[in-house]
Amino acid sequence: MAAYIIVNVEVTDPTRYADYTRMVGDSLVAYEGRFLVRGGKAEKLEGSMEPKRVVVLEFPTLERAKAWWSSDEYREAKSIRQRSSTTDMLVVEGV
Repeated sequence: MAAYIIVNVEVTDPTRYADYTRMVGDSLVAYEGRFLVRGGKAEKLEGSMEPKRVVVLEFPTLERAKAWWSSDEYREAKSIRQRSSTTDMLVVEGV
């Protein structure tokens, strides 16, 4: 069953975050991850979440998604993201 990582990012350091965006794609390859949404216009329709930069990643399984998030391939990029943004991130299984 596919799994999706859904991210709402408030970029606090655009220069450093640009480094992250250049690195993150390569880290997905070994985990068969791919971007479905990567930024673009987002607006709230209901609820309390205020969308900033919304990203949706797809993986073949929940295990692959979690393995990517904790992987050596993603470690450096994740560190840059964490220092250059405030992020809400969750992983969900699809249907």
